[in-house]
Amino acid sequence: MEPAVLRDDMVDSLEHEAKGVVRSDRLSVAMRAVPRHEFVTDERAAYADTAHERLGTRVLAPSTAARLLEALQPEPDDSVLVVGAGVGYTAAVLAEIAGEANVHAIDITRCVVLDARENLADAGYEGVLVDCRDGADGLPEYAPFDRILLEAAAVQPPDALLDQLADDGRLVMPMGTKQQTLTAVENDGSTSLGSVAFSPLLVEGEQSGSIERNRTAREDREIARREAQSRRGWEQDWINWDG
Repeated sequence: MEPAVLRDDMVDSLEHEAKGVVRSDRLSVAMRAVPRHEFVTDERAAYADTAHERLGTRVLAPSTAARLLEALQPEPDDSVLVVGAGVGYTAAVLAEIAGEANVHAIDITRCVVLDARENLADAGYEGVLVDCRDGADGLPEYAPFDRILLEAAAVQPPDALLDQLADDGRLVMPMGTKQQTLTAVENDGSTSLGSVAFSPLLVEGEQSGSIERNRTAREDREIARREAQSRRGWEQDWINWDG
């Protein structure tokens, strides 16, 4: 089946009252335009409403991505920052709405950044800037942002992201630890938009493939490994068990 047909079927299902996560015409048009199969290697899985893992990061199900984007309420020409680039799909949909040059994405994991760049280029959105940064630090060089989307959970919005938000801007994030709420933050307060479940926002050293930040944990593992490999008393050559 043609990818365009699969995209239409996917968005139709997200608009149906059974899910009802795509409500605006703007998001509907954008999601129908973005070739999601360029971001998910299995074409059949690309248009299924399921999440999966890639390069140690979570690829959001289309319905979850739609919830985030509807909460964000992006408009044409908005300057947008996506914290947690992932495979780049969310940034591509935002590029359809706000324009490629206005969308910036960051991720703390270098291999994820490279993957997102390649996916975006293959899909025709090479104008989206993707950089390797600590998400909590944001991207101050391009601030202020009209919209900031944080695709990872935190107890509260990082101060740097709030500082980089425009005066009339909107920040959307999963707020909380075990119990998380999708929250929209604006100057006049915050709005809760239902329960979600996201991985926590990573800091330097916690990304996939990084060196362990916790020295005690590293040392404990090394000590355990050495003890496991050491010779026990009954294995020592100098003990004469028969004497």
